[in-house]
Amino acid sequence: MAETPLNIGIILGSTREGRVSPQVAKWIKDIADHQKNAKFELVDIADYDLPFLGTTEPTDQRIQKWNETLAALDGFIFIVAEYNHSITGALKNALDLAREVWNNKAAGIVSYGSVGGARAAEHLRGILGELAVADVRTHPAFSLFTDFEDMTKFKPADHQKAIVDEMLDQLLKWTEALKTIRNNY
Repeated sequence: MAETPLNIGIILGSTREGRVSPQVAKWIKDIADHQKNAKFELVDIADYDLPFLGTTEPTDQRIQKWNETLAALDGFIFIVAEYNHSITGALKNALDLAREVWNNKAAGIVSYGSVGGARAAEHLRGILGELAVADVRTHPAFSLFTDFEDMTKFKPADHQKAIVDEMLDQLLKWTEALKTIRNNY
C-alpha cells in the first residue's frame, strides 16, 4: 500500500430534495474510515451548484472548483440512485463537466433503487469507461424494499457490510496501481 494515504472521494450522485444518498454515503464512509492508508471524504454534487454543460464558459468558478476537487482525489466511490433506469441528470452533468481529472483513476459503485440501482450502475460503468476510470467488480446494491424502512430510512441488511469491505479492498488496490500510471505522466 501507499506510504502517503490515498484520497478517495465519496460522490453523492443525487441532488433532489428528500434524497437518501447522504444516509448511504455516511454509512459507506463509516465503514471506509477503518481502512488503513486511505482518507475518505464526502463530495456532494449539490454543494457545487454546477451549471448545465454548455450554458457557461469552462472558466466558470463553479466548474473550476469542481475540477480542482476531483484533481485532488486518487479514486472515487459513486453513490448512485437509479432514476428512470439510469443515473441522475445531476451526476451525468457533473461527470461531463470534467474530463482529464477523471482519467486513470479507480472507482467503486454503490447503487440503490427498486432493483438495487443495477441499471444505473451499468449505465455509469459505460460512462466511466469513456472517462478512463477503472471501476471495480464488486458493487454493493441496495434495494429500496429491503435495505430501507419506508423507502426513506437507510437500514442495510447485515450481509451488505461484507460486500462493501470487498469493494473497498478492490478499490484501494486499483487506486494504488493507477496512481503509478498518473505519476509517470
